[in-house]
Amino acid sequence: MSFKHINVALFVPDEGCPHRCSFCNQKTISGSVKKLSEKDVCEAVETALKGKFESKDGEIAFFGGSFTAIERTYMVSLLSAARPYVEKGCFKGIRISTRPDCIDGEVLRLLKEYGVTSIELGCQSMSDKVLALNERGHSSRDIINSAKLIKGFGFELGVQMMTGLFGDTDEQALETAQKLIALNPDTARIYPTIVLENTKLASLFKKGEYKPQSLKEAVSLCSKLLMLFYKADIPVIRLGLHSGGNVEEGYIAGAYHPAFRELCESAIYYEKVICALNEKKIQSGEIEIAVGSKYVSQLVGQGKSNIKALAQKGYKVKIIQKENLGRYQILI
Repeated sequence: MSFKHINVALFVPDEGCPHRCSFCNQKTISGSVKKLSEKDVCEAVETALKGKFESKDGEIAFFGGSFTAIERTYMVSLLSAARPYVEKGCFKGIRISTRPDCIDGEVLRLLKEYGVTSIELGCQSMSDKVLALNERGHSSRDIINSAKLIKGFGFELGVQMMTGLFGDTDEQALETAQKLIALNPDTARIYPTIVLENTKLASLFKKGEYKPQSLKEAVSLCSKLLMLFYKADIPVIRLGLHSGGNVEEGYIAGAYHPAFRELCESAIYYEKVICALNEKKIQSGEIEIAVGSKYVSQLVGQGKSNIKALAQKGYKVKIIQKENLGRYQILI
């Protein structure tokens, strides 16, 4: 019997953050307002362990706030509740998310002691101008220094970036990705900015001072970013905000879609097909496209969008599945 690996995600909203960023409403993003307790940690983990999932390769993850900025006794209490499950081999480790300016040797030693194995930095941008405009409260230098410290202590490093921030451009976002790749992270997350109620960004949007990315614009940019990380052999473990929680409820504007990654993957495949057709100088007619069986849906696109777009260009498509073709590989 095959098992699906499981991670336990625990949200610590608005705990410890020394700044209120322009885009941030953690209570909306996490769908949680209750302060997480040791009991909550144990109950969530025990519930996960009772399911028909394989957990030993999964992680217990604390997200939503600036974990290393919360009050030390409280931070240790949460880690103390999670650590026994790692020590017993139920999970491979503990993952936390935090700010680049809340990392130093003292807290890294403490995290190591309590079984933390992965640290994700909410970098968002490598442009100091964009960071300042969005009231992040840290610089790109803080990101570089923290990443080096984390890697030096032997933790797995994750980086998170955003697109469409106030004052940002596609060019700057691509540059951010290149600079983050240079930090040699183990994983990455990419989040298009969305406008949520009760944020500074919402006020700027309502006053006409901020124009959010459209879904089409965000897909175009994020598909390019996804390929940059892919070519650097860095897994993008999240692309777009997850559906659920209260995101839909607090949403005002911006590039949010529950299947955002699928849209980006489909855009990549469409571009691959067009490039291959141009190289072969096939201008129209019946074509066969070979693709790996795992990636047929990405090639076809949501609602057969890629097939329809090719039809508009004069191509009648037949898809052939070939097991030897990997991700983003096609043959015409």
